[in-house]
Amino acid sequence: MAKEYHVGRLIDHVHLKVRDLAASRKFYDATLGALGLPLTEGGPEYFYVDEIFVSTAKPPQEPLTSGLHLAFQAADREAVHRFHAAVLAAGGRDNGAPGERSYHPGYYGAFAFDPDGNNIEAVFHGPAQRSAPAVVITSIAEK
Repeated sequence: MAKEYHVGRLIDHVHLKVRDLAASRKFYDATLGALGLPLTEGGPEYFYVDEIFVSTAKPPQEPLTSGLHLAFQAADREAVHRFHAAVLAAGGRDNGAPGERSYHPGYYGAFAFDPDGNNIEAVFHGPAQRSAPAVVITSIAEK
């Protein structure tokens, strides 16, 4: 029996507060580039892509984001391999080489720690048909 997954309706955004924005930008640029996603330059203290917003923590008021597990969707197994190679080359620490996992049939993932110790993953869930490549939201200006 085929499973149906609904995405894009629960999380609005995730905000990571980092120690070294340049190191994080290098890591996430490599991560997202390997998955074919563009990183958006935001300003001198932040950058973002889709629902992920990354900024410099301002101690002592703001603690760093750490211990988070963040998984990005990969289009195929090759993208998982590109992700893993790219994040290690960009300074990430290995937390699991590309391979099948026992979470469910077809689950193929790889893991690395970002510069602040967050567990970042790329996962391919196996062949699937999407209803649309992305959810597109267009704001309507109030009159």
